[in-house]
Formats: sequence, structure tokens, C-alpha cells
Amino acid sequence: IHDCITTGAVCVYPARICDAVKALKAAQCDIPVASVATGFPAGQTPLKTRLEEIKMAVEDGAREIDIVINRTLVLTGQWEALYNEIHQCRAACGDAHMKTILGTGELGSLTNVYKTSLVAMMAGSDFIKTSTGKENVNATFPVALVMVRAIRDYYRKTGYKVGFKPAGGIRTAKDSLNWLSLIKEELGNDWLSPQLFRLGASTLLSDIERQIYHHVTGRYAASHELPMA
Repeated sequence: IHDCITTGAVCVYPARICDAVKALKAAQCDIPVASVATGFPAGQTPLKTRLEEIKMAVEDGAREIDIVINRTLVLTGQWEALYNEIHQCRAACGDAHMKTILGTGELGSLTNVYKTSLVAMMAGSDFIKTSTGKENVNATFPVALVMVRAIRDYYRKTGYKVGFKPAGGIRTAKDSLNWLSLIKEELGNDWLSPQLFRLGASTLLSDIERQIYHHVTGRYAASHELPMA
């Protein structure tokens, strides 16, 4: 496998950022460390606490921050308040890349998914992300279609490209091909890069390794033969 093929980022809880940064540096690896923040996964801690968590994560070396929105603001139609919270999170991130997790399985309707996507982009998100992976319903194609079309509408109106990340429930290499096809058809080739498209791959990685092993050896690996086992 070519040395240039790597994961887009390594995502950890805030308490493990320093360890991850140190380990990657020791390995002479430039993969960025991403960290969840803002009271992951529910986003129900006070705003001041959420903002401080972002700032501490950046100070510890996280180059990407995954925030979660307060879904209550969506369900009660408080769109301006939602914008203000996300905008403050964007400011707290500084130069760090910010992915905004919508928690689409808890937003109640596809209309809410579309509106939340637009608010998140208007507030400065670099990426919008479907799920934390902790909800009962995570990344689904109907939700993804709404989100990527919101991205397309936003790009047409502003000229600004926002990334998309489905996460939760993507388990096989075959699944990932379906997601790649969706992005190509709806957003085009410009989005087929780590800068604008990511997959939440914590459960996907093992199957990708199995498929690569099969491609190289002609057989599927036993679990103990995989490097991440």
C-alpha cells in the first residue's frame, strides 16, 4: 500500500489529545489529531463549558474540532440562538478545522436537517457531519441527500465549499463505495478529497483492511492477522 494513503485524521476524546499528538510526532506522522468537544455526544453542558473545552483541545494540539450542536435549539425553532452558539464555537476553534455534528437522528424531520445544515454553514463550519455515532439512527441516505443538497445550495449562493462527513453505521468497504457515488453524483469530483469529504470509519477500518488483505493475498485474513486487531 502506498505510503501516501492515510486516514484523514485521528479522532480522540479531549483527555487523550496530548498522547495522540506525542505518538504521531514520534512516528514522524503528520496525520492531524481531531477531538470531539462541546459536551460530546449530547451537547447539553453550559455554553461556557463547551467553549472552554474547545479552547483547551486546541491548546493541547488538536488541529480539528468536532462540535455537537444543542439539538434542543433545533426542536424548539431557536435558529438565531443555534447560529450564535455555532458561531462562538467557530471563534473558539481559531485556526483549527471545525466539523459540526448535527445529530440528524434526533432532529425530528428532514426539514429540520436542511435548516440546521444551512445554519451550521452560515455560522462558519468547515464540515457538516451527520451523527456522533451514539444516536439510535445515524448516517442514512435520505438524510445525506438533504445535507449534500444544502451544501450544494450554499455553494451556489456563496461560492464557499463546505465539507460533508457521514458517520455511524458505515461498516463495509461496499458501503463506502455507495457514499462515494452519492458525493460524486450530487456534489461532483471537487468534493472527492479528504478536504471536503470524510467517512466516520471506526467500524469501517477492519473491513477495509480485510479487503486489502484479500486483494494482496487472494484470501481473507483471520482476525489475528490484521494489524489493527
